[in-house]
Amino acid sequence: MHQINSESKNSVSESQCPDHLRAKRPAWMAWVGRTVLKVLGWRVIGKVPNVNKLIVIGAPHTSNWDFVLAIATLLGLNIKMYWMAKHTIFKPGFKRLLFWLGGIPTNRLNPELIVKNLTELMDEEGSFVLGLTPEGTRKKVKTWKTGFLRFSKNLECPILMVGLNFPKKLVILGETFIPSGDNDSDLKKIKRYYQQFEGKNPSQF
Repeated sequence: MHQINSESKNSVSESQCPDHLRAKRPAWMAWVGRTVLKVLGWRVIGKVPNVNKLIVIGAPHTSNWDFVLAIATLLGLNIKMYWMAKHTIFKPGFKRLLFWLGGIPTNRLNPELIVKNLTELMDEEGSFVLGLTPEGTRKKVKTWKTGFLRFSKNLECPILMVGLNFPKKLVILGETFIPSGDNDSDLKKIKRYYQQFEGKNPSQF
């Protein structure tokens, strides 16, 4: 289990992300991310692993605040990360901004096309980070989506498990996980790992 502690008083720093995974955004955007976390009283602890390809998952996902914290963390780390979300949130007026921040609209009715597009994008980029939520919704679910395990296997990259701890206001860049190919067994191990974290609405996890 990842030990929840934090020596630094900074909200987040790009030094927690390897150079080759950093984005080429204006410096003020990293400042915005750090400031949002600082104002809310949150900090990011841990480091992004030094690899070329990475899947990032976050949990527990129990409120709309999770998205705010995720975007602030993404900006504060200055990490170039693509993230998948329901195509329905890409509404007029916000669509362009979400695309610019790395958003990839997805329609689960065509999963093969999603994998194909991600593979092509990874080949173009060289270094590639993809973020998603295994729960797939803020509501309590009995089973998690296994798409992130398939993506990890198909793209041949490890999974970084990021946890939210609302009582201590910490975003924890935790352990990495390598799928075995047995989705049921892997999900049990990952969900067991996430039992140490607590979302804003614990009853929904």
